Amino acid sequence: MKRIAFVLGLLWSAATLADDVQVAVAANFTAPAKQIAEGFEKETGHKARLSFGATGKFYAQVKNGAPFEVLLSADDSTPARLEAEGAALAGTRFTYATGRLVLWSSKPGYVDDKGGVLKMGGFKHIAIANPKLAPYGAAAVEALTSLKLLDVIQPRFVQGENIAQTHQFIATGNAELGFVALSQVMKDGKVGAGSAWVVPATLHQPIKQDAVILDKGKGKPAAQAWMEYLKGDKAKAMIRSFGYEI
Repeated sequence: MKRIAFVLGLLWSAATLADDVQVAVAANFTAPAKQIAEGFEKETGHKARLSFGATGKFYAQVKNGAPFEVLLSADDSTPARLEAEGAALAGTRFTYATGRLVLWSSKPGYVDDKGGVLKMGGFKHIAIANPKLAPYGAAAVEALTSLKLLDVIQPRFVQGENIAQTHQFIATGNAELGFVALSQVMKDGKVGAGSAWVVPATLHQPIKQDAVILDKGKGKPAAQAWMEYLKGDKAKAMIRSFGYEI
């Protein structure tokens, strides 16, 4: 009986220590974040409550009092800005991944491996995420500018609110092709369905994605545990498997 009581006491203690953490996640990081959250819960007992969307919108929501405790941004400037404005905890910010931009079509053979389809121009619509809200959209504009194709292609833009909606436009055929995050089209270490060109990183600024504990996560063990798990080898391996660099 004493042993049963002891075991029950341990279980009760673990349950009382476990907590939830509210995490705002950039839309491009949806798939890896879900995998990481599963491992995080198994190892720590804490549960990550994930919300996905555009980094720019998350910034506005945090400033308006949204209950997020951690931000996984699609850039490095938004977490730095929140920290400077006192809405994020100083010293908690770090780069958890560096993203890669890809030109993708759901049609096999449509996008060549050098992006020549952009110069050929045989398409009516090309999807990008809102460059004012989504860093991958901004990177797409930078890449087209570097290629001296922006003025020609811009009238054909179909603009998604975030990178997830942009991917949907292409997947459903509403746009023949478009710029998304490599992680969205990776499967088993390579591009899955359709065709793609991984945009050279030299054509745009590095897409450094930073994480930071927000003001509402101050003193929350689950928030700190999430950040530590994100820095660990298991999470890093998951992140790399989706085409990100560490």
